[in-house]
Amino acid sequence: MTTRPLLLVTGGGRGIGAAVCRLAAAAGYDVAINYAGNRAAADATAEACRAAGARADVFQGDMAADADIARVFREVDERMGRIDALVNNAGITGQASRLDDADPAEIRRVIDVNVTGAMLVAREAVRRMAPRHGGRGGAIVNLSSAAVWLGSPDTFVWYAASKAAIDSFTLGLGKELGPDGIRVNAVAPGLIETEIHDSAGLTGRLDKLASTVPMRRAGSAEEVAKVILFLLSEQASYVTGAVYNVTGGR
Repeated sequence: MTTRPLLLVTGGGRGIGAAVCRLAAAAGYDVAINYAGNRAAADATAEACRAAGARADVFQGDMAADADIARVFREVDERMGRIDALVNNAGITGQASRLDDADPAEIRRVIDVNVTGAMLVAREAVRRMAPRHGGRGGAIVNLSSAAVWLGSPDTFVWYAASKAAIDSFTLGLGKELGPDGIRVNAVAPGLIETEIHDSAGLTGRLDKLASTVPMRRAGSAEEVAKVILFLLSEQASYVTGAVYNVTGGR
């Protein structure tokens, strides 16, 4: 019996994260699904993964909190085993506004989740994957954003800045971990049909901006997830330190 590789997806209960979990389960992975607060959504995603033949379990934790990150990895170790792959997906935008109207605490929270948290999550993953820690290599995919080059003026420039940090982190970590057999890449989604727009207070944003996309439509979470699965797979065996744009040309 062949052992299925184990994938951890942070923020895996909804949106792009949930699409990654479902496609990964169908592609032969077992899936550890992290969520922050919506247990029902995480459970539904896990059930869909099980229906595809995967082992799947859910793990609550705030990916901005050091203690939660360490605990989630310990629980995954205990309940599912050592991970082979990570999708560093957990992220937030904060409420949309100009910078001069933004809440400083909210800006800090975005950086804590999107930058510091993502780095600490990757740190724990490397401690499972690297041969020096008894691992056998693996793959990490970080979530960037088209906001990096658009800048997100009048909505969330701090979010754009946080994702620019992820691009630099991906490049550097890919070089650092190449000798360890760990590939590190990122995917930069553009205008995608997820709940992130409504949560930022931008209801109707997809309809308003669809005409600015050369392909004249928003993308789906599944379209982003397919690129992520490619980067996790052996089909991308010589790809590291790269950022793949999934933006419809925007």
